[in-house]
Amino acid sequence: MRIEGRVGSIKATEGTINPIRQHTDGALAVINSGGKYAEAALAGRLFSACNQAHVTTCAILNNTFTGLAIVNPSTSGKNYIIHEFNYAMMDSPTPDTNLSLAIGPAHSGFAADITVRCCRWGYKTSVAIADASATITGADGVIVKHIATLGTNLTTDLMSGVTVVDLGGQFVIPPGYAIYTDSLLGSGDVMLFGFMWEEVDV
Repeated sequence: MRIEGRVGSIKATEGTINPIRQHTDGALAVINSGGKYAEAALAGRLFSACNQAHVTTCAILNNTFTGLAIVNPSTSGKNYIIHEFNYAMMDSPTPDTNLSLAIGPAHSGFAADITVRCCRWGYKTSVAIADASATITGADGVIVKHIATLGTNLTTDLMSGVTVVDLGGQFVIPPGYAIYTDSLLGSGDVMLFGFMWEEVDV
């Protein structure tokens, strides 16, 4: 099968059918225009939520959840493709602990207390629930990814800056489920979290 393309730039408008582009050696010319999230952001499918104040993290899969949860209501009609997670510390955690992500049912205890923002600012709204604290059934959740060990050096100075974790869409949260932060031991009131995700029709 022979595929032919055009070498050089192509002037095109939306909805037109155009030839593919090639380099002078015949290789297919592929450009990720505007960055890897630009298409989803421009289409209004990309959303984010962050803690607006530092929080205390709860002990592992605790019934009294604190941290950041992104909840997909059972009636949303959307899958949430999780692209990114980030965290920062305002001070050293006490005690030293680990940080993980967990997935569990969209428990009725979750409630919206953080505004979810469209990454194309003000373009669309999300039905996602972002929550910093809730009473849930912790045992229903499952730890799915370990993110970091959080602690201090021998002089107890904080040794960590903001960390952004590229999850690359590896977790898809269907309607009726949530993804949320978790830690082995409850830390002090020092943590800030954020998620970025894409919403697509089921």
